[in-house]
Amino acid sequence: MSQIWITSDWHFCHSQPFIYEPRGFKNQYEMNAAIIERHNAIVQADDEVYVLGDCILNDNEEGIKCIKQLKGQIHIIRGNHCTDTRIALYKECWNVVEVCDAKWLKIGKQSFFLSHYPCLTDNYNDDKPLSRKIISLCGHVHTSDKWHDWDNGLIYHVEMDAHGCKPVSAEQIINDIKEKING
Repeated sequence: MSQIWITSDWHFCHSQPFIYEPRGFKNQYEMNAAIIERHNAIVQADDEVYVLGDCILNDNEEGIKCIKQLKGQIHIIRGNHCTDTRIALYKECWNVVEVCDAKWLKIGKQSFFLSHYPCLTDNYNDDKPLSRKIISLCGHVHTSDKWHDWDNGLIYHVEMDAHGCKPVSAEQIINDIKEKING
């Protein structure tokens, strides 16, 4: 049975130390290789992978080569570094099945809003059960804290920086949020 994975901000080929050093790498080449290896260690070919923007930066040609090495059926949500040129290149990748600006996604009984940016979609203080709330999944801020915007509502960060440079499963996200609410 296929799984659903969500991630953000690969930043393949981004040559700035402020991106790769906090992730624990010496350079962008080491980071690129680790992201591909960690991704492919958990994602299967028939899994769905939602990437919430900022897939590549700087070297588009090498970045596209990185994306083509990844397992899974990849859905890309546009980020602030996803230029029209990069969007066109994403669409040429054999494993990219969709590119869009934002997306509503229902997994089982749970509703998600996928955007590169943190968005207020629901209030976590009301008395509705979690399955009747909309969880905002985002990236963009390169935080290592998946709860970075939690005080603003049901906002969960999926960027590489918050999950060991690998995607997080939808199941894990729901479990994390249930633990946060009940804990």
